[in-house]
Amino acid sequence: MDDRRVAGMVELLKAVADPTRLHMLAILAGARAPVCVCDLTATFNLSQPTISHHMAKLRRAGLVSSTRRGIWGYYELRAEARPTITTILELR
Repeated sequence: MDDRRVAGMVELLKAVADPTRLHMLAILAGARAPVCVCDLTATFNLSQPTISHHMAKLRRAGLVSSTRRGIWGYYELRAEARPTITTILELR
């Protein structure tokens, strides 16, 4: 495995190793539409900046994408990341 692939895998594994981010990925994997940051703040009882911080890490790892609608950010699992996340979520 080349160094670039190793670095990408390390970033992905670090991103999903956090319990809050893993739970967020599970929510996004089960969602039929992009999820509003406002819904995530209510679910996790965390501030919007904290949710955005977690989502930024997931975006950098290539797992989620975001769009803006007015003042709200909406997040969704990237299609190309879905098989990987589904596999991770099925691990015991």
